[in-house]
Amino acid sequence: MSNNHFDVLIIGAGLSGIGAACHLSRQCPERSYAIIERRERMGGTWDLFRYPGIRSDSDMFTLGYNFRPWTEAKVLADGPSIRNYIVDTAKEHKVEDKIRYGRKMTGARWSSSRNRWTVDLVREEDGSAEQVTCQFLYCCTGYYNYDAGYTPDFPGVDDFKGQLIHPQKWPEDLDYSGKKVVVIGSGATAVTLVPAMAEKAGSITMLQRSPTYVATVPQEDPISVNLRRFLPEMAVYRLARARNIALQRMVFKLSKQRPRLVRRALLAAARRQLGSEFDMTHFKPQYNPWDERLCAVPNGDLFKVLRKGMADVVTDHIDTFTENGIRLKSGKELEADIIITATGLDLQLLGGASLTVDGEDVVPKDTLVYRGLMLRDVPNMALVFGYTNSSWTLKADLVSEYVCRLLNHMARNGIERVTARDEEGCDTDDNFVGLQSGYVQRAADRLPRQGSKAPWQVLNNYFKDLPALRFGRIDDDTLEFSPAPASRRRGGLLAMLRS
Repeated sequence: MSNNHFDVLIIGAGLSGIGAACHLSRQCPERSYAIIERRERMGGTWDLFRYPGIRSDSDMFTLGYNFRPWTEAKVLADGPSIRNYIVDTAKEHKVEDKIRYGRKMTGARWSSSRNRWTVDLVREEDGSAEQVTCQFLYCCTGYYNYDAGYTPDFPGVDDFKGQLIHPQKWPEDLDYSGKKVVVIGSGATAVTLVPAMAEKAGSITMLQRSPTYVATVPQEDPISVNLRRFLPEMAVYRLARARNIALQRMVFKLSKQRPRLVRRALLAAARRQLGSEFDMTHFKPQYNPWDERLCAVPNGDLFKVLRKGMADVVTDHIDTFTENGIRLKSGKELEADIIITATGLDLQLLGGASLTVDGEDVVPKDTLVYRGLMLRDVPNMALVFGYTNSSWTLKADLVSEYVCRLLNHMARNGIERVTARDEEGCDTDDNFVGLQSGYVQRAADRLPRQGSKAPWQVLNNYFKDLPALRFGRIDDDTLEFSPAPASRRRGGLLAMLRS
């Protein structure tokens, strides 16, 4: 086997990529694979983001892998702890030496005559080119542009004399002690930054164009803490995981069926924590719960700093930046030494790489997504895109289990190529993410579509995906399987791949 050809090539060494490698090692031990990682360390999102308070917005019982328990007490874990969990998992499953760091995938080209992908890489260190080939391409690159986050074109931004920072590019040596800080945004990053910085900052204001639903979750899970005294760690983890999956689904389903009820409950909970004197207009969104992702705060930390007067929230539109801060449409001015643009991510699939199939460009918006993991008419490729209404890893684990089952099915039956085909014309104009959030709408023309019926619909429902992806038929009527030529089939799949 050439050291530049693999049965499976995994792109990305973050939460999804390391999980994929572990699943492969466990379920497809005879498969050769490598992991391509652009950065110099594993961890993905949890290595890239370094801003104060960086943490998960999903509980770790469901954000953790299904095969390795999360053993710490925190329910919403900080970024370094999550990265350590990823690194420890990689060590435990001996996948560290499979990672090739400092390489960015720029393009991948499928050849039907050879039944393999040729993947173009660029070394980040010196810009030199490199190529590897694989039979199956598995993209675990996340969903956003690592080079830069999204920042609107604010009027007068060049006039501002202070520091302007996007959380994705947080300066390691930033000292904000005693400084006037304005955080623009109301999503998960903003509601994390404000309480994390409130103690040291001279003043901190969350400036939002419109409110977001914010819900309190406990910092620790007392049930699991007590159960650990009597039960094995994996048993405690599975119990907490099953409970939280059910709770997440229940809240989401109720939000869709009884949005007014859920809205009243969320606002009442916020009011109890903010106090009766607080202006609740700052926490009353115009949309229904779960039309956009719900923000979670541990032990109500955001509400606490607002109630104590350690932070402030302003709901208004920006008129222009000034030398000393921001002037709002209302005429009010916010003075600032530091302005943080927690204005979202730039959505991007496949790390921005191009795909071609037999010389034809693959245009994402012209494709459909099969079971939320394969692109129509693109052979031997899968991608991970986790749940938007629950923990990312719940879907990532199921996708990896399915990919392993698919690879094993192909090996048993001497199959070299698998392609999802839409013979019924299931195209729609709906992107496959299914949220109304600004970052999704901005990238709508870069996203694949979902179809009008199964298996082209993206369900975002763990209880439906679980039986389909873990136990459902592989050889359904949608997948087209192409056997290896007889000359390569005689020696079995591994011999075929190594020929």
